[in-house]
Amino acid sequence: MKTALITGATSGIGEACAHLFAQQGYKMVLVARKQDKLEKIAKHFTDKYAVEIKTLIADVRDKNVVEDVLNDLPEEWKQVDVLVNNAGLSLGLDPIDQGDVNDWDTMIDTNIKGLLYVTKIVSGWMVRNKKGHIINIGSTAGKEVYPNGNVYCATKHAVDALNKGMRIDLLPHGIKVTAVNPGMVETEFSRTRFKGDEARADKVYEGLEPLIAQDIADAIWFAVSRPAHVNINDMIITPTAQANSYVVNRK
Repeated sequence: MKTALITGATSGIGEACAHLFAQQGYKMVLVARKQDKLEKIAKHFTDKYAVEIKTLIADVRDKNVVEDVLNDLPEEWKQVDVLVNNAGLSLGLDPIDQGDVNDWDTMIDTNIKGLLYVTKIVSGWMVRNKKGHIINIGSTAGKEVYPNGNVYCATKHAVDALNKGMRIDLLPHGIKVTAVNPGMVETEFSRTRFKGDEARADKVYEGLEPLIAQDIADAIWFAVSRPAHVNINDMIITPTAQANSYVVNRK
């Protein structure tokens, strides 16, 4: 039985991935900050699909907590076949001179450093086990910069660079590395960016049909389910109505 470890597993793309991997019979290590929601999701998948699940309460920004919860896993749970680095967020949409430094720190600490803290440990297991596939959730914002996206775009450009670096570094060990870069996906993303302003968040998707989390989970499963000799290096996925980070056709 294969094992997947998913960060940011309680909502959006992370939750959709957990659902899909549970359907496929994977054991799962689910990592998230919200204990109540994480335990509820784990129970639902365990009851519905009869899969084994470990839940880890951790904020990926906290290096010591990440190290403790991962290193404390029993050895059998360190046989991770798939790591989905999904935990990430955007905060604010302001020009650089008006940005909130605390928001910048949170995005950098989550989107870059948190991804690195998790990857360092899990990739070490994969090297030791001589198997594995790392999925890094990037963004179209990591391919081109849009107005007022500054720091968020910078963090996703960093994920793009790290994905390429991991691919090179882990190549001798036969470990696959894939970047999945979504465009407009209707999840909690915009509500988080605009700090609970529902009206402003809803306007992001006005006049078009955005992607949903399941669309991205399906693409991730496509990459994961390829034969051993096939690695999908990079995927960019947008709604039909979106050409790139800033060109959108609204009706």
